[in-house]
Amino acid sequence: MYEISPEYLAKLEQTAADIQESEVLQQYLEEEEEEYYNQLKDLFEPGINLVYQEVASHHPLQLIHLERILLDPAFEGLFLPRILGFSVLRGTVDSNYKYLRPQHHFQDILLAICNSANFDILKKRIGQTIQIGFALSSDIWVTNLINGIDNRRVRNYLQGLKSDRLRVADERRRAYARYNRQFRSENFLAVVFPDTAAELTIEYPSLERFLLYRTNTQEDNSSLTPPLDAFVANEALIGTPEHMKVAMLSGAFFELPDDSQDVLTDAVEALRSKLPEADEKVLEFLLYLHASDRAQLTPQADLNLAMLFDRTTKDQLSEYFNIIEKIHTEGYTNESTQEAIRSNYLNYEGLSNFNEGIRRTIYQYFHTFVSNLEVGDYAEFFEITKLFAIYMGLFGNQQFNQDLKELSMGYVRKLLKTYTDKRGKDYQDIKKFVSATFLDFEFLTEKEIVNLFKTRRKRKKKEEA
Repeated sequence: MYEISPEYLAKLEQTAADIQESEVLQQYLEEEEEEYYNQLKDLFEPGINLVYQEVASHHPLQLIHLERILLDPAFEGLFLPRILGFSVLRGTVDSNYKYLRPQHHFQDILLAICNSANFDILKKRIGQTIQIGFALSSDIWVTNLINGIDNRRVRNYLQGLKSDRLRVADERRRAYARYNRQFRSENFLAVVFPDTAAELTIEYPSLERFLLYRTNTQEDNSSLTPPLDAFVANEALIGTPEHMKVAMLSGAFFELPDDSQDVLTDAVEALRSKLPEADEKVLEFLLYLHASDRAQLTPQADLNLAMLFDRTTKDQLSEYFNIIEKIHTEGYTNESTQEAIRSNYLNYEGLSNFNEGIRRTIYQYFHTFVSNLEVGDYAEFFEITKLFAIYMGLFGNQQFNQDLKELSMGYVRKLLKTYTDKRGKDYQDIKKFVSATFLDFEFLTEKEIVNLFKTRRKRKKKEEA
């Protein structure tokens, strides 16, 4: 756990002192009315949240320590319901939607709430959170937690939040997804960088989630450089698949200072020899990133990775990144690029990770191009399909062709929604092009083309009886 920076600690300590000295708290203690606690919440939670967001933006590894500070009774339970939700969602769940390991931080926050003098008010904000946290945890763990509470009333409350419905995996999955959506805009992820291979195996899913989240935001990641350097250089981890993945993620997506880049390059060269079947595992992970909706393996990310690999080493990865670099620097429309792809492509099995990586890279260019086309630019779509033909012939891959078909059909449907005048030049140009090209590409049959451009008769409204 990374300790919170002194300036943030000072702010929190001052907030706790202000809470205890506030007239609103005194009024609440005298009257014991919920409205005064709500006033306390309105007065002080925005300030706590401001500190929280600053730490989350600049020092995310300090969040756990910050949350532990908030467990102090001097804060009167303020902000605890919110961080209880954060703790539930930080835990890594398996395919059965159960935590991979017990969530002790969730337990600590929950117990602080249960032991708070303000429990009766706080419990109104935590019911759903507890229900999800319990459902994701093992029954034994939940039972032990509840039985460890002395207050019978609190025990009964928690017992009532154990859901029989959420014993079913599909129900847990749906409930987890609904709950997660509530926190979509929140920045709360934090991790610990493991220093042993055994810990890394367990913690890797959380690491991946955290690193990909940080790359997709505009947050300051400079505080992550020292722990990333230590992790990447850890010889006890080099040679494990999880270490390779973290190295690839940091190399692809993080802006690293020169010293860190050198550390990473050395580690990549080491894993090349220490990781069994390194070539295949690296390519397999790249395909995973291509398919992920959480990662954007952009041309720049590809080039960042290419820089990590010493291409004087004669192996599959050198060949792969030579081609990738050529695609991104000279262009996929370049004939010499196409010839280089062809000559290397034929050296590998059609369904190999090597070839699939090349196909995904080329397809991404097509996808980006077509997705950004306005309907008025359909002539450019006609033109780029000439490249479709080249790469379809080069790859000879059914899935690649199917992906291009779906991409093309999506754009054509957009065109037909805009150009509805069947006698108009635009409509006729589109129809003529699709009728010839989509048939040649085997995107559509003659019958399917006829149906695509068939005039739909409007249903007559039934006459009222």
